[in-house]
Amino acid sequence: MTAFDEHYWQERWQKGQTGWDIGGPAPAILQHFRSLDDKALSILIPGCGNAYEAKALWDMGFNRITVAEIVAAKAAELRERFSDTGIRVLHEDFFRLEGQYDIIVEHTFFCSLSPDLRPAYVQQAHRLLRENGQLTGLLFNRTFEQPGPPFGGSPEEYTALFTPVFRQVSLEPCNNSIPPRAGKELYIVLTR
Repeated sequence: MTAFDEHYWQERWQKGQTGWDIGGPAPAILQHFRSLDDKALSILIPGCGNAYEAKALWDMGFNRITVAEIVAAKAAELRERFSDTGIRVLHEDFFRLEGQYDIIVEHTFFCSLSPDLRPAYVQQAHRLLRENGQLTGLLFNRTFEQPGPPFGGSPEEYTALFTPVFRQVSLEPCNNSIPPRAGKELYIVLTR
């Protein structure tokens, strides 16, 4: 099996093989954050890529945003792009991150991980969240014909994975996915 490490993702960026990049923030994630009044929530976006959500949330008034990216060149690009904001950019592997956050935003990071890493993802997300913190965002509600990434899944799989660790697990069909993903995504809100 291929190691989906920094070298692998750097090569994908260099070759323009970035099917996960939708060119802007996911509408469902923005809708969720529009319902939140506390702009001082600490937010982590792991595997952030171009970090469209980070900039959009910053523009909405959220002022404690950290993004983590495994590819050094992409992290350096983001530092430059966000130099006039307070967005903190880390060049770091999600599984090595430290700290405590109120919200972790999930958008195409979970599906980039080999499925055998999913239990470790759940444990790490739980560790990084404060009490009552939330893991929120999008997961694919489908399988893929070709070997991943991306790797898909089903509500049943996700429920079995997250329920033993998170106090509340909400997985709902996403009603405002981008057109190519319509009917193929779940919006999740998982509370620690």
